[in-house]
Amino acid sequence: MKLDGILPFARQLLEKALSLGDFAVDATLGNGHDTLFLARLIGESGMVYGFDIQEEAVLNTQKRLEDQQLADRVTLFHKGHENIINCVPQSQHGRIKAAIFNLGYLPGGDKAIVTTPSTTISAIEQLLEIMAPEGIIVLVIYHGHQEGEIERDALLPFVKQLEQKDVHVLQYQFINQQNNPPFIIAIEKR
Repeated sequence: MKLDGILPFARQLLEKALSLGDFAVDATLGNGHDTLFLARLIGESGMVYGFDIQEEAVLNTQKRLEDQQLADRVTLFHKGHENIINCVPQSQHGRIKAAIFNLGYLPGGDKAIVTTPSTTISAIEQLLEIMAPEGIIVLVIYHGHQEGEIERDALLPFVKQLEQKDVHVLQYQFINQQNNPPFIIAIEKR
């Protein structure tokens, strides 16, 4: 047996949560890898809603989707993920089955532009409000930089205090690796 790495484990969780025709959120577009993955999982009749504050991330994701002829399955927003509840159509509230966050900065981009605890926590609260029962939020937490440590230190107490009757919270990480490897927090709505 081989333990799954962080990103493969995150994708396994998304695969278990999503079926053809479902609705999902990529809360941090980055370079579009997760957006593309979600678009394949939800098929032609589903929809992915993607968010990023950086135009570069939105453009990179759009190009990646167009190259794979999957752009029609995704609605991109050049906005922060704290705007989820206002951007996802009311008709989809209660139907979102999965969301993913890769926290930190855009790989290959400006490392001074990072996700922040306040916007991430707001986005999680909004998602829990509009997600379907058994929907899952996957947070990949990169804490190998100062802002990542700050976000980690705000997120862990926040998710630990979430009511057990409302959600299950899982932490998945390798604890003997050097250099602050990323880890996952998964939140399953009950």
